[in-house]
Amino acid sequence: MIKFCSLYSGSSGNSIYFGTEQTHILIDAGVSGARITKALQAIDVKPEAVGAILITHEHSDHTIGAGIFSRKYGVPIYAREKTWKAMRRDLGKLADENIVIIDKENFTVGDVKVCNYSIPHDAADPVAYTFYTNNKKVAIATDIGCITEDICKNVLGSDIALIESNHDIRMLQNSRYPWHLKQRILSDHGHLSNAGAAAFITELAKSGTRHIYMGHLSRENNYPELVMNTAKCALSQCGFDVEKDVHICVASREHYSEVTEI
Repeated sequence: MIKFCSLYSGSSGNSIYFGTEQTHILIDAGVSGARITKALQAIDVKPEAVGAILITHEHSDHTIGAGIFSRKYGVPIYAREKTWKAMRRDLGKLADENIVIIDKENFTVGDVKVCNYSIPHDAADPVAYTFYTNNKKVAIATDIGCITEDICKNVLGSDIALIESNHDIRMLQNSRYPWHLKQRILSDHGHLSNAGAAAFITELAKSGTRHIYMGHLSRENNYPELVMNTAKCALSQCGFDVEKDVHICVASREHYSEVTEI
């Protein structure tokens, strides 16, 4: 059995749990260590059982709690070399054995094969992760300015997928954000819009994915009901019954979302 849950998801902080009976993994730790600990306990995962923290990129909404959690529970932190260089100072003192540089596309954590691949985002060397275990595939792809061939290759066909649905384009364009920030978010190295996410999840559904999380929502330029309605409309137009064929969950900013076990 595998277990998946978005603990926190949004522009103010991100952390995701993925695990098997033997292996427990955090993807990012962008809120305090105390909040991550509380969320894990709420979904019946012992924090001290976590065997790895996988970092997607160095932005603080993905890393701020990583150092604290690593020190408290002795958990190794995995990241690419350029990401380590960009975030190392902010994490504080770490045990040498808990600094793991990802230097190959595939590696294993316990009984889980982990694939990491480059994604389009304005960071030092950002990645997304796909997990393989027990003949199941789980994919996470957020902080993506656009959908690339690599994202399609690694995400399509997943049993569970979490995809960014960051902003509504019209809300962003009419927001109080400065022009340069709007341009950054809308660029191919920024964040995926609701429309972009909805188009991609129809391809996910066609590939057989039945559990889809929509995540990393902007606080200022999005809201959960809009994400859900946009996703359901796109799926319905492609002939999917959202109540029967595909289960959609909008990941929460402030607390853990529903747990999927397969």
